[in-house]
Amino acid sequence: MSLHTQVEQDQIAFEYHPEELNAKTAKLIHDCDTVCAFVNDKLDAECLTTLYKNGVRLIAMRCAGFNNVDLKKLTELGMKIVRVPAYSPYAVAEHAIALLLNLNRKIHKAYNRTRENNFSLDGLLGFDFYGRTVGVIGAGKIGRCFAAICKGFGMKIVYYDIVENQEMNDMGATFVNKITDVFPLVDIISLHCPLTPETKHIINKETIA
Repeated sequence: MSLHTQVEQDQIAFEYHPEELNAKTAKLIHDCDTVCAFVNDKLDAECLTTLYKNGVRLIAMRCAGFNNVDLKKLTELGMKIVRVPAYSPYAVAEHAIALLLNLNRKIHKAYNRTRENNFSLDGLLGFDFYGRTVGVIGAGKIGRCFAAICKGFGMKIVYYDIVENQEMNDMGATFVNKITDVFPLVDIISLHCPLTPETKHIINKETIA
């Protein structure tokens, strides 16, 4: 049995289930009009069908992504879906830069090493970002914020999107028409695109080679 809490607020009843939402746990949802889901939940055809049979008519995603939702089945059932279209693109871009700095300068390894009073630089040296070329896949809000930060590091920017972006061009970025044209030109690649059938596995054996 699911452990859950129910809270009444402004004539709306909130029922909380700690389990991940999937085909198995969907049967725990009863007498609810809406389900609020997150990135780790799996709303496939079976899950959505169960939710629909139990009265759910709206899926509210508390995230920007929706690749974990079977949109075809959702449409077939006549259910609606909403999501968070944007939230602090600066925070996401800055976090991507933090990860990039960590990978390049091996900060996580250096932290553990220095805790043991080992100050050897062996295996910890990275490279200067200045003068390097970064490939940005996706010129949406996050991609543009990321590119602007990279420009501050003195990096050259090459980008790909399904349409050319004037804001990216204005900051001196170079647009390429084919995603495969990005890879030979850059030292670093950063992905800022949603997961769709077109973008799935764009980093693969061939692109890495």
